[in-house]
Amino acid sequence: MPIRLSDYLKTTYGEKVYRLSLSSGCTCPNRDGSICYDRINDSYYIGEPAEGCEPLIGGCTFCSEGGSGEFATKPVDIDTQIELAKKVIQKKTDARKFIAYFQSYTNTYDDVDRLRALYHRAISRDDIEILSIGTRPDCIGEDILGMLIELNNIKPVWIELGLQTIHEETARRINRGYKLSTFEDTYRRLKKAGITVIVHVILGLPGETKEDMLETVKYLADLSPALDGIKLQNLQILKGTRMYEELAPGNNHIPVYHSMSMEEYTDLVAECIALLPENCVVHRMTGDGPRKLLVDPLWSLDKKRVLNMLTKKTAKYFDESVK
Repeated sequence: MPIRLSDYLKTTYGEKVYRLSLSSGCTCPNRDGSICYDRINDSYYIGEPAEGCEPLIGGCTFCSEGGSGEFATKPVDIDTQIELAKKVIQKKTDARKFIAYFQSYTNTYDDVDRLRALYHRAISRDDIEILSIGTRPDCIGEDILGMLIELNNIKPVWIELGLQTIHEETARRINRGYKLSTFEDTYRRLKKAGITVIVHVILGLPGETKEDMLETVKYLADLSPALDGIKLQNLQILKGTRMYEELAPGNNHIPVYHSMSMEEYTDLVAECIALLPENCVVHRMTGDGPRKLLVDPLWSLDKKRVLNMLTKKTAKYFDESVK
């Protein structure tokens, strides 16, 4: 049976471990035009555009200007970021142990020496138990992988890969900029290196049916080596994103978007959890976008209610012996 993240952390570290949302100062290759689409071979690569190829721009269509990291501290030096983030949490708790979480943008997309210094400083602090890095599978070359192995020898390193969907048509529509085969290759290399891998999935992408979403989760559940962790999140339509513009009245060039109710979404998550393999850690079951940007679904702003409903519907699928 799968395991809740909170239960996993309490069992492993003996107390609650809190996530600090931090900034690495990176951007993304499909934002700065570095990813090119080869129409002839139906493939993507990072580099200068060749004949018959076109650069991707604008990032993933669902992603906000903040790179899905609106709650992260500002990109000042890492020690200052950590102390500022800790203060927010310690106003309400007696937290002592933390995860250094680099969420926004692509946090392995930069000079490896700069990233090594940044992440080494974060993971070497006594109050940091885990280094968690959000990134793309096409931005983990051998130099980056070597850095991750070095860091993982100090303390646990989690790599969070933003897959979102296994369906290539949806991936093209959201401007993801890499094929499923790229994910598969990077996943195998990370697992072979002993790195913990967590995969992000978005439920409710335009054009996808319930069966499509469950196929993505089933694919991940069947991965070998076994999946370490998963993050499930409802699609959020945010002001200022390309998806928000595409879904504006009068635009009919993408499939109709179905806005799931809270009941529909929580039922779907329960079905997803039921598919997961033994010991897979569930890191997230819902998301709460910034109130000032969120257009839909507005019910996700009532996070306490959503979590209560999810807890009730998913309880029977979790390993209750892990506490």
